[in-house]
Amino acid sequence: MKKKLQVFISSTYEDLKEERQVAVESVLNAGHIPAGMELFKSDDKSQKEIIKRWIDESDVYMLILGGRYGSIDKETGLSYTHWEYNYAGEVGKPRFAVVIDGAALEEKVRMIGSSVIERNDPALYEEFKGEVLSKICKFYSDLKDIKITVLESLKEYESNPELYGWVSGREVRSIEKLEQIDVLESKYATLLEQHNKLLQDNAKLQGQKRTDRAIDGLPFVEVKSLLEDIEIVIPKETEGINLKKDWQTNVHTLFIVFREYLAVGIQNKRGMSKIDNIVFFKVAPYLMQYGLVEKLKQTGTPVLRMQTTKDGMRYLKFVDLEKREKEDLQDEVAIKSEHN
Repeated sequence: MKKKLQVFISSTYEDLKEERQVAVESVLNAGHIPAGMELFKSDDKSQKEIIKRWIDESDVYMLILGGRYGSIDKETGLSYTHWEYNYAGEVGKPRFAVVIDGAALEEKVRMIGSSVIERNDPALYEEFKGEVLSKICKFYSDLKDIKITVLESLKEYESNPELYGWVSGREVRSIEKLEQIDVLESKYATLLEQHNKLLQDNAKLQGQKRTDRAIDGLPFVEVKSLLEDIEIVIPKETEGINLKKDWQTNVHTLFIVFREYLAVGIQNKRGMSKIDNIVFFKVAPYLMQYGLVEKLKQTGTPVLRMQTTKDGMRYLKFVDLEKREKEDLQDEVAIKSEHN
């Protein structure tokens, strides 16, 4: 049975107009119904009561978090966006969020000005952001990331039998057919509940990891995201690598690929290979920005050596742990599915 989910979209307004518009369009393109307070006129009831009603009647809550905390609700002392996020959680609405990454926010400030970052209540903003990052969320660096997140999230929510949504009467054929569907959905719901429990447990662990796993004061996931966004092209004729065409990759991937070389150290000596030249002069400078490698001078010679730092080794350890945890989670889901 095809159903349309109503998605309540929450964010600060003036600084995220483009992002909200893209989210609304993406929900519509996915065949669902967007909802948000800017779409409705106020009536005699208080604004918060209207917001509550629309969140209650929506199936899913989506948050777009930029650099602003937003207007403060005098009753709660929280911004309206923060309050909406908490209320949706209290009434049990599935929530997902997209959070602007550091580089995108810096670009926004450069293009628009400091009005897109929180200047009045930075402590409340950071507290709210930490709360959001401890739950299921994704970072976005441009508008296409929001589109992808909306489509992926709604595709998952579509299959949740507990989300009834809106169903066309033309698709409802008989009570008997609905009863049969209910039986099947009940069996599937058990599996889905177990799956969601794993996701929730994993989200809690990820929240704790963001606190425990830091690189030079920044969360590991943020540093990784930033390095993945920096593109590097390895020409196909590069000696020492067998490529059929130019390899378009990123700094994070190359750090992993050449981890053993950088652990020992790459020198800028005469006659160095092309790949060493690329890693030394194009990749290492970005890694140096986050303290992952350092430039060391060879005593008594003009030769310099790029070598992995302690923070760089921590970063690689976090990469390995992240990979192992994903594999363990996949194994656990597979085992539970087989037993059911």
